[in-house]
Amino acid sequence: MNESFTLVDRLALADLTVYLSRAQRVEDGAARLIAGSGVLAVYTAVLYPRGLMDRTPTVLGLRTFATDDAAAFDVVVPIRSLLGRLARVEDSGTAGAPAAAGDAEAGRSREGADEGEITVRLPLGVSTVTWAGISPPRTGWRQVGTTEIDVLTAAAAAGVTEVAEEIPPGTGEALVQRVRSEVWGRAVDGLDYVPAGAAFAADALGFIAERQPVTVYETGPWTRLTTRHGHVLVRRRAWTLRA
Repeated sequence: MNESFTLVDRLALADLTVYLSRAQRVEDGAARLIAGSGVLAVYTAVLYPRGLMDRTPTVLGLRTFATDDAAAFDVVVPIRSLLGRLARVEDSGTAGAPAAAGDAEAGRSREGADEGEITVRLPLGVSTVTWAGISPPRTGWRQVGTTEIDVLTAAAAAGVTEVAEEIPPGTGEALVQRVRSEVWGRAVDGLDYVPAGAAFAADALGFIAERQPVTVYETGPWTRLTTRHGHVLVRRRAWTLRA
C-alpha cells in the first residue's frame, strides 16, 4: 500500500492524534479511513456485536479532516500503526517532507513547519475487521432533536459504574460482553432511540468537552449525535426502531 494523505497543518495533526489516542484506549483495534473530494473521514469503533446473538449496538466515532484532492482511498489500518506514523511525522519537524530532502528543506524553522501541509503515508491495512464492513450513509440525514451534554455525561458515568460493579476481576469474556451489551444497549433517559453506548462514545472520544447542545440526526436505521468536536454514529437494530 502506498496511499498517503495530507493534513493542512500541525494543529490538524494534533487533533487526529488525540482522537486516535482516545479511540485506542476504548478499543485498541483499527480505524477506517475514507478519503475523497478533499475530505478525510476517520471512523473508529467503540462498540459492536461480536456474534450473531450479540445485541450490542454498533457505535462508531467519526472525525473529518481537510485533505488534498488527490487522496482517494477506503482502507482499514491498525490504530497503533497509524499513531506511530503520526508520531514520526511530528518528531521530524519537517511538515511531512521526505527524509532525503536537501539541507535547506530539512533546516526549515519549527514555525515554518507548523504552517505547512503535512503528508502522512498509511500503514499496511487489515481485512478482518467486521464493523468496517458497515458503511454509515453520508447523505439523507434529518435533524430530529437536540440533547444536553449533561444528559450524555450522566448516562456515560452511570454505565461505566454499572459495568465496573457487574464485572469483577477474572470474569470470562462471554459474561463481560453480555454485561456490556445490556448496559450500553439501554436507551438514554429521554432519548429512547439513542443507546447509552452512544453517550459513552461521545464522552470517551472527547466530543462533548464543551457545554453546547448536541444535535441528533436520523436516517434509516442510523442515528447520529453531532457536536463541534465530532460525530457518534449508531446503527440500531430493527426491533429498536420507533413506531
